[in-house]
Amino acid sequence: MTSFYLSKPYEPPQAPLKLPLSEPWALFGGISPNQFMARYWHKKPLLIRGAIPAFALSAQSGEQLDSPIPAQELLKFALQDQVESRLVKSKPWSFSSGPFVKKSIPSLDKPNWTLLLQGMEARHPAAAKILSWFRFIPDARLDDLMVSIAGIGGGVGPHFDSYDVFLIQMSGRRQWRISEQEDLSLNPNLPLKILQNFKLEQEWTLEPGDMLYLPPHVAHDGIALDAGCQTWSVGFRSPSFKELLQEGLWRLAESLEDIPALENKFADPKQNATQLADQLPDELIKQLESKLKGLKLDQIDGFLPGITAYLSEPKQQAFFDGPEDPLNPGKFLKKLGATSLIPHPQTRILALGKQIYCNGENMTKGQAPDIISAWQGLSAQKGLKTNKLKHLDKSSLYVAYLAGWLVFQT
Repeated sequence: MTSFYLSKPYEPPQAPLKLPLSEPWALFGGISPNQFMARYWHKKPLLIRGAIPAFALSAQSGEQLDSPIPAQELLKFALQDQVESRLVKSKPWSFSSGPFVKKSIPSLDKPNWTLLLQGMEARHPAAAKILSWFRFIPDARLDDLMVSIAGIGGGVGPHFDSYDVFLIQMSGRRQWRISEQEDLSLNPNLPLKILQNFKLEQEWTLEPGDMLYLPPHVAHDGIALDAGCQTWSVGFRSPSFKELLQEGLWRLAESLEDIPALENKFADPKQNATQLADQLPDELIKQLESKLKGLKLDQIDGFLPGITAYLSEPKQQAFFDGPEDPLNPGKFLKKLGATSLIPHPQTRILALGKQIYCNGENMTKGQAPDIISAWQGLSAQKGLKTNKLKHLDKSSLYVAYLAGWLVFQT
């Protein structure tokens, strides 16, 4: 057995850039990502025993792997302003949001509490590496990685999510009860969104290294069986069409500022005298219809840039701080030839064809071909190393570095 499997705490590996999508993965119980997507994704639950084989292999040698983030280190994140954290207590139910002071967080040996920490991929490299395993699912769908740590009996009650989620057991045991019931009504007397009539259909106890996949709207209830129980949840968002179209329309409206012809005033020299002065004029309707056809607002291509920009926006809690001693363009290029430039952990990058959006901005608009190519590489591979850029000064790539959106790998 290699030392990797005996590492304490466990150190998740970074996934390769080109994932073997047709080969069987232990992560999915011996089926390939292609098979998982066809059979289970957005369709039905899947329990995978030994999804992370390192835990079982170590147990066979009498070793017990620890979570990649030890409990005491994890709890400290709840004290930080930049981390979205929530504390849920049961018996009786209560809910509070962080940041917390140390004394307000129960000790690990206390029962019936759960601490939830959102966006941990931006806080710890192990969480970011776990996310790399799931990059066969479009980046636009990714929400974040949430870590929950709990005392015995801790949980958030029977509930459902509106997104796909992978629940990875990293420390201790958790009992999961699930139901594909149609009744998703909530209990109006509780401070949390807890199901009023949960009807158990299946039940499992997950050991460290096990994983449970749940599609949207599957009712589930997880209860910690050990002190310091850790479950890592990789969530994939499902925005509503209303949300997407509203954001697309808003950004499309903003883009009309760049069309000088729309500054022209409406004119109606052919307007006749009318007995229906209260009606919106036919001539105005006709001319507006013509403008809309010219703008192609009835075609999806007009909405996609705004929607892509919206989906590339970072989380509300994201905070970027530029380098303390920024490199000038010459030194930046020299370092870029030797060290990979990567997105900041809180940066989101999405591609729309050859256009690249980063943190809500189109980074390829008006850029030189070499800068556009650099952004395309960053988007696809999450890293860039080159010394062949010629148009670096004032480029969107260099500006993103100065803003802290892009950082050099350490």
